[in-house]
Amino acid sequence: MSAHSPGFMALINDAKTRIKEIQADEIPQLLTQNSAVKLIDTREESEYAAGHVSGAEWLGKGIIERDIEAKHPDRNEPLYLYCGGGFRSAIAADNLQKMGYTNVWSIDGGWRVLKDLLPTAK
Repeated sequence: MSAHSPGFMALINDAKTRIKEIQADEIPQLLTQNSAVKLIDTREESEYAAGHVSGAEWLGKGIIERDIEAKHPDRNEPLYLYCGGGFRSAIAADNLQKMGYTNVWSIDGGWRVLKDLLPTAK
């Protein structure tokens, strides 16, 4: 994986000062314990189409802010966002919190870890 640019990493690190994160290896147990949890894949649509966690909803980082209120009007609903590794989902989680969502988490490790822990679909 190529190193990310300093400006991008500054954006990620800033977002991470305000958001809640959970490690990807904690997600299987969380899903077992809480059926209300919604997994949202924030990757590009082509990445989602190539493979995603079974039952995860696609709301890519480019559209999530536009579409979240129609799909998830309850701002207290537990939303767990993942991307490839946890950077794009951190930015998306930060933006959703700015929109008033109170129970949003970014999954650190993202698809890179989840694909080996949970059933996947194409």
